[in-house]
Amino acid sequence: MLRNFLLISLRNLTKNGVFSFINIFGLAVGMTSCVLIMLWTEDEKSYNLFHEHSEHIYSVKRNVFANDEIVTDDAMPLPSVEALRADAGIRYVVPTDWAVDHLLNYKDQKVIQTGMYVGQEFLQMFTFPLRSGSIATALKDPSAIVLTASTAEALFGKEDPMGKVVRLDDIHDMTVTGVLDDVPSNSSLSFHYLMPFSAYENAQPWVRNVSTQWETNAFLVYIQLHDAAAINDVAKRNKNLIKQNATASLSELYFHPLKDWRLLSRFSNGQPVGGSIEFINSLIIVGGFILLIACINFMNLATARSERRAREVGIRKTIGSMRIQLIAQFILESILIAAMAFILAVGFTEISLPFFNNIVGRDLTIPYDSFTFWKYALIVVFICGVVAGSYPAFYLSSFSPGKVLKGLTGGRRSALPRKILVSLQFSFTIFQIVGTIVFYQQIKHGMERSLGYDRDNLLMIDQTKDITKNITPIKEELLSQGLITSLTSSNSPITSLYAHMNVTWPGRETSTKASFATVAVSYDYMKTMGIQPIEGRDFDPAHQDSASVIINETAAKLMNLEKPLGERVLWDDKELTIVGVVPDIMMTNPYAAVDPTMFIFDPSWVSHYTLRIPKGKDLPETLAKIETIFKKYNPAYPFTYAFADEQFDQKFSTIRFIGTMANIFSFLAIVISCLGLFGLAAFTAEKRTKEIGIRKVLGASVTQMVMLLSREFSKLVFIAFLFTAPMAWFAFNMWLNRFPYRIDIHWMIIAGAGIIALALALITVSSQALRAALANPVNALKRE
Repeated sequence: MLRNFLLISLRNLTKNGVFSFINIFGLAVGMTSCVLIMLWTEDEKSYNLFHEHSEHIYSVKRNVFANDEIVTDDAMPLPSVEALRADAGIRYVVPTDWAVDHLLNYKDQKVIQTGMYVGQEFLQMFTFPLRSGSIATALKDPSAIVLTASTAEALFGKEDPMGKVVRLDDIHDMTVTGVLDDVPSNSSLSFHYLMPFSAYENAQPWVRNVSTQWETNAFLVYIQLHDAAAINDVAKRNKNLIKQNATASLSELYFHPLKDWRLLSRFSNGQPVGGSIEFINSLIIVGGFILLIACINFMNLATARSERRAREVGIRKTIGSMRIQLIAQFILESILIAAMAFILAVGFTEISLPFFNNIVGRDLTIPYDSFTFWKYALIVVFICGVVAGSYPAFYLSSFSPGKVLKGLTGGRRSALPRKILVSLQFSFTIFQIVGTIVFYQQIKHGMERSLGYDRDNLLMIDQTKDITKNITPIKEELLSQGLITSLTSSNSPITSLYAHMNVTWPGRETSTKASFATVAVSYDYMKTMGIQPIEGRDFDPAHQDSASVIINETAAKLMNLEKPLGERVLWDDKELTIVGVVPDIMMTNPYAAVDPTMFIFDPSWVSHYTLRIPKGKDLPETLAKIETIFKKYNPAYPFTYAFADEQFDQKFSTIRFIGTMANIFSFLAIVISCLGLFGLAAFTAEKRTKEIGIRKVLGASVTQMVMLLSREFSKLVFIAFLFTAPMAWFAFNMWLNRFPYRIDIHWMIIAGAGIIALALALITVSSQALRAALANPVNALKRE
C-alpha cells in the first residue's frame, strides 16, 4: 500500500509540475530561513558554555543606588578580591583589568593587540586550553606572558616561543610561559595574550595604591564556586560586602552567572532584563511565522487544484477507498513535498551561508554529523507535512462521490478558510513592513541626533609614554606646518566614557552621592572638539584650573542649579568650582539619555590625544605628514589612529545588524506570502472561468474583469490591515520603549504599510487576473 501511495504521490507531483514547484520552492525558502535562524541562535546560546566549570562561574557586579535609580556596574574595588576569597563557598577569585591594547615586539616583529592582566587562577577557572606550558604555573611569575597561538605565530613565526622574551609597550620584558589555543568566537572574554595581575601592580603604581581602597571601583572580578547550588548562600553572605567596608557606599553585590553573560546582559533596577535572548526569541518567532506562511501556501495551492483532485477522490471512493486511506494519501504527499523542500533548503542554506556569515560575523556551518540536527530536521519535515497537508487532506477526502462526479464541490463556505489564511498572510506582511520602516527610521533618528560637538576631521591617537613625554614639540610641529588647528588630551575618546565618579554638592536632598561621568582633559579640549559653552568658559592657562570643573546641561538639571557658575561640587573629597556649562555631548549610546558629566582639568590623566585637521586638506597627504612627526618622537610604535566620525558610525552596528536580519527575513516572508496570493488567484481564476466567459460575451472589458477578480483581494488586505495595525503599533512601541531617545510611530507608517501590502497583493494577482480576463470565452463556455 505504501508503494502505491508513493507512486500516486509522485505521479500527481509530476502531473502538476508548476504548482508542485511553487509548493516545494515556498516550503524550501521557509525551511532555509528556519535553518539559518537555528544555526545563529544555537551559536548565540553556546556562548561561554565551552568552559568546563561554566555552571560554577560568576562575574561580580555592583548594584549602585545613584541618580535616584539602581545602576548595575561591572567595576569592583580591588580589596573585594581578598574578602571574597575568605568565603568558604568560593573556590577561586580572579581579578582582571579591562582588556586594552599593548605593543608587543620581538626583534623586528611588532604587533598591537588586546591583552589582559589576570589573577593567577584565571586558567584554572576558565577553560582556555594550553598548547605549551602549565596551567598551574604559567601566570605565577610577574614577568610571565601567555600568548594565543595566532599571536605567537605573528611574533615568532615557526620558532618555539616558550622561554623567549617579548617587549611590552617598549618598557617591560615579559617571558613567554605558555601558548593558548586561540580564543573561541563564542567567548565573552576576548584577548590575544594574558599577563599576571602582579605585573599590572608592578607596572602601574596606582593599582598597588588602591589595593585597600574600597571606594575605588576599577577592576573586573570573577568567582568560581565549589558547588553551584550554593550561589544563594554565597550571594546572601556577600551582598553587603562593600557597604560594610565603605560606609559612604550604598552598593550591593550581584553575582551574574556565566551562562547569562551574553543572553542577559542588559540590566534594569538591579536585575538582568534582556540581552541577546530578546533577539533570539524574536527571530525564533519570525522563523516560526515564515514556516507557517509557507505551510499556508501549501494549503492554498492544494485547494486551488481541488477541482481536479475532487474527481480523483470521487472515483476512488466509488471503487471502495475509505476516507482514512485518502487522508493518509494526501498527508503522505505533503510529507513527501516537505522532504523534497528540506533537501532543497539544505542546498539553499549552503549557497546563502557565506552571505549570511558575512552579516552575522560568524563562521556557521550545517552540522551534518550532528544527530540532533537530523532529529530536528525529521521533526520539522513531519510537522510541516502534517500541518500543510492536513487541511487539503480532510477537505478533499470529505467530498461526496456523487456530487464531485457531477462537478459539485464545496460551496460558499468552502472558500472561507482559504480567505482567513490569506488574510493572515497579509497580516504578517503588513507587520513585517511596519517593522522594516520603524527600524529604518529609528536608525536614522539616532544618526541625526545632535552630538554637541563637531565629529568631522577629528583624529584620535592612543597615548604612549613617548608621545606624552614629547607632546609639546609634537604639537608645535603640527601647528607650525598647518597640519592641525588644535590638539588636546583626555582620559577617554570623545566617542566613549571610561570613568564615573561619585560627587555631591551643597543642597543635595539625599545623603547619597550622585554618579557623574568624568572626563579629564587638558587645554583646548572644547576648541578641538568644537564644543560651544552655554555659560562660562573653557579651561584657560590664565587661570588656576586644577580646582575648576565644567559640567553639562544634564548635570546642571540634576543639581537643580539655575545659576551654576561659581557653585561648588565635592568630588573625591576635593572641592571644585563650576566655571562653565556645555551642551549635552553624545559620547556613548546614541539612543540613551546623556549621562550627567563633569570635565576636570588634569593633563596627567590621559589615554588619548585628539587632533583637529583643517577642513579642505588633502587627507592622505596630511596623514602621511602627521605620521612622520609622530614616528619621529614615538619610534617604537607603529602609527595608529581612528577618526571620530568612523567610531561614531560603529555605535549603530548592533541596531543595523538587527535591522538587516529583520529585513532579510521580512523579505523572505513577503516573497512566500506572494506565492500564497498567487495560489489563491489561480484558484479564483479557475473557479470563475465560466463566469468570466459569460461576462465577456455580454460585453465586459478586460479592465472590468481584472477589477472584478482583484476586488476580493482588496477586501482581504483591508481586513488584515484592520486586524494588524493596532497590534503592530503596540508591538513596535514596546520595542522602542527600550530606547530613551526614540521615534514616535506616526500613523502614516501604519497606513503606508497597508498601501504597500495592497500594492504587493494586486501586483501578485494581476498575472492570473489578466490571464483569466484575456482567455477566449468560447473555450470556457465549451466546458458546459
